[in-house]
Amino acid sequence: MKHVIALDVGGTAIKAALIGADHSLLHETRRPTDRHRGPGAVVEGILALAEELHAHGLRTLGTAAAAAGAAVPGIVDPATGTAVYAANLGWKDVPLRDLLRERLGGIPVALGHDVRTGGLAEGRIGAGRGAGRFLFVPLGTGIAGAIGIDGRIEAGAHGAAGEIGHVAVRTGTDAVACGCGGRGCLETLASAAAVSRAWARVSGDPGADAAACAAAVAAGDPRARAVWQEAVDALADGLIVALSLLDPGTLIIGGGLAEAGETLFAPLREAVRERLAFRTMPRIVPAALGDRAGCLGAGLMAWDALETAGTALPGPRTPHHPSTPNPTTPTEVSA
Repeated sequence: MKHVIALDVGGTAIKAALIGADHSLLHETRRPTDRHRGPGAVVEGILALAEELHAHGLRTLGTAAAAAGAAVPGIVDPATGTAVYAANLGWKDVPLRDLLRERLGGIPVALGHDVRTGGLAEGRIGAGRGAGRFLFVPLGTGIAGAIGIDGRIEAGAHGAAGEIGHVAVRTGTDAVACGCGGRGCLETLASAAAVSRAWARVSGDPGADAAACAAAVAAGDPRARAVWQEAVDALADGLIVALSLLDPGTLIIGGGLAEAGETLFAPLREAVRERLAFRTMPRIVPAALGDRAGCLGAGLMAWDALETAGTALPGPRTPHHPSTPNPTTPTEVSA
């Protein structure tokens, strides 16, 4: 059966799958990223898992994988197949596409940014299917975005398109400092991590999280409602900037915060509507693919790479194995 290898590399785990031409998940597995062992070990773990999946497909499906795709966090250069930088993994300038091609016997390989890869899947086969223009915004530990245009994701001139989490939605000296160096960034107020911090502080429970806050909102707790509304208002302020610039037909909200369902979506739709003025209200919908979006998107990249093999993919380069990160690397801003 014709299939591809898909890898979704996260800070704590690598999700992996063999995916058929109909986007079916033929085999799934996951492994710890083991980032505590250093960037070299992380890269070797990715390569070893890819090789294991390659062998599994040959053994159980009767044919070798036709191509592979990998989604990674941080700053990515998909044109050269380089994982440029990821603070949470400690690597810098890793030619991951070439390393995977070498380990997998020369099959076509594509490398992409994790959020944009998830957005690719949501746009083609998920909540944005059929939408010519969409914006995918996952609300997790941070906030990022993927700009969808006619079945593809816009990377931007420097590979940083969609960084909505670092739009400043609050100003002044009391605005919360962000890891990017700015203040009042959207993700400091409206990410799942931000809601967790705020609710833990207000409730007095250091273990409280965003899910607990959402449950308290649904139960009518006025303290939780105040925390939740502050996050919703900040999110709407950030989204209105993106909606004004991009005018998408569909806005897809994913990540952990979206699991609150209408507890999030009802007030968010109202807050966005209040801010739209003369602009047209987009459809605001929850993501459909959950935590499989990254793998499914990596699979789509692999099929795309297979179609363009021999024309878009450069020849192999000398493999490079990273050891220690460059301490002078600038702070990562991707979610």
